[in-house]
Amino acid sequence: MSAAKSSLVHPSYKTKYRVTNWREYEAGLRDRGDVTIWFSEEAIQAWAPSPNGRRGGQRRYSDLAIETALTLRLVFHLPLRQAEGFVGSLLRLMGLDLAAPDHTTLSRRAKQLDIALRSHSPAGPIHLIVDSTGLEVVGQGQWAAAKHGKRGTRGWRKLHVGVDACGVIVAELLTDSRTDDAAVVPELVEQIEGEIERFTGDGAYDKRAIYAAFIPRGATVVVPPSRTAIESGGDTPADQARDVAVRRIREVGRRQWRKETGHHLQARAENTFFRYKRLLGGRLRARDPDARRVEARLACNILNRMLELGAARSCSVGA
Repeated sequence: MSAAKSSLVHPSYKTKYRVTNWREYEAGLRDRGDVTIWFSEEAIQAWAPSPNGRRGGQRRYSDLAIETALTLRLVFHLPLRQAEGFVGSLLRLMGLDLAAPDHTTLSRRAKQLDIALRSHSPAGPIHLIVDSTGLEVVGQGQWAAAKHGKRGTRGWRKLHVGVDACGVIVAELLTDSRTDDAAVVPELVEQIEGEIERFTGDGAYDKRAIYAAFIPRGATVVVPPSRTAIESGGDTPADQARDVAVRRIREVGRRQWRKETGHHLQARAENTFFRYKRLLGGRLRARDPDARRVEARLACNILNRMLELGAARSCSVGA
């Protein structure tokens, strides 16, 4: 057997793909690094909020201003004070008579923001692909341990995302590290306005509750049963759908089943996490739980915007 066929990284049975839009994709990659920044007239007018009519001090910065500063902080990996200085320098360079939110305001208001997930998924039923990954957090306990020369235990949070077949994030949720992956699927589905025609997940979503949630809605469930799975023999549509997968894997093997069902599209979610950690880092900077949820959603909006600038389209070129 040749070295190429025995490779574990590029096994011979894997299908090879070729990018078909190199020119557009390359231009999109360059645009992701373009630091040209401008504020629209609508953003300038909305930088300071209108008086709320209540007694006492009024807010100096709108939610839009706070969101803008926090987004730039994530993109350029800035601490809060440096983010304050960066936004201030942008405003001065553009000749705008606007003030930059100070770092204490950013820290406080980050807990209160209500950020919408901005996706550009095409209209119509979608193919929902879900997965989760761990993000490191540094809390008060870890910080205090490091300060006093002790080795603190790293904390983790779990980011659950749902993407469509193009890799666009259409749903996200940040939970603690012990949350079961399948348990958060109903909350992810609630964030999706359109219909779901197909659900794909890894073995962590091999739960009858998943089949029961999607099969009655006419959606196809593509989840690999565990290697010790047996047919349930139930007469409900959910049980029968899972039994079909168990039987087919027994007949043709797990690898062939993945090819027949298109389970390889699970890689869309895995690629999303690769992009997240490569571009934005593998940890959450905020210490407050609410601010962490806002940070995760802002990060998903950033990834969707970068994907909108240009994404690779590929086609199969055979084995």
